[in-house]
Amino acid sequence: MDFENLILEYHDHIALLKINRPKALNALNGETLKELSQAFALIADDTNIRVVLLTGSGEKAFVAGADIAQMSSMNSQQARRFSQLGHNVMNQIENLPQPVIAAVNGFALGGGTELAMSCDLRLASEKAKFGQPEVTLGLLAGFGGTQRLARLVGGGRASEILFTGDMIDAQEAYRIGLVNRVYSQDELMNEAMKLAQKISSRAPLGVQLSKTAIQRGQNMDIVTGQDYEAEVFGQLFSTQDQKEGCSAFLEKRQAIFQGH
Repeated sequence: MDFENLILEYHDHIALLKINRPKALNALNGETLKELSQAFALIADDTNIRVVLLTGSGEKAFVAGADIAQMSSMNSQQARRFSQLGHNVMNQIENLPQPVIAAVNGFALGGGTELAMSCDLRLASEKAKFGQPEVTLGLLAGFGGTQRLARLVGGGRASEILFTGDMIDAQEAYRIGLVNRVYSQDELMNEAMKLAQKISSRAPLGVQLSKTAIQRGQNMDIVTGQDYEAEVFGQLFSTQDQKEGCSAFLEKRQAIFQGH
């Protein structure tokens, strides 16, 4: 499938997806959100893909936010539909079978922070900036920011970011737990690809069910979450990968996982 605002590449078991609107600092308009949904639907159905790496084109921005030029003329109903479209895409990423790594290579503001938060792991360049500046526009975060940010960094820190609209740098994002790692701009993509390759070498079903257990467990009490964990733990004992993994360990060799 050809995209106008995205570049989708495949590297063995890794899908590299770039948001490609550098002149607009990769801002999310309706067309880009729809293309993201189409791209992630393709990836979800591709059993050869084990990890997704998401980044922005150019060196200035991951995603500088939603497209304010498009938003400025919306009425209430149009704005509600735009917000719902954003929510649907973020939920689609969060519920994707494969883990998604955000490589945040520059500005990640508004919808950019929200897009990164929908991913499982976030790696940042030292030049990255995060923030939810919607209150400076008379708005609030509309793509899940009021919900995911507090879950990731706690209510107090989320409130400060959401109420002030201030930006934070990559080191502060790391300090509060918003990102997993910070690298130099030159190292970011290489390190992100190394992490993707490491994850793609692990048992795909084990990784996917770990993601599912984490996501579901956040909305369950701990006992129900543990029951679910035990259920999928047992399911994996019916797979060839479990047999291969345990045999390889006992035989002191590298396991070769096939995803079934």
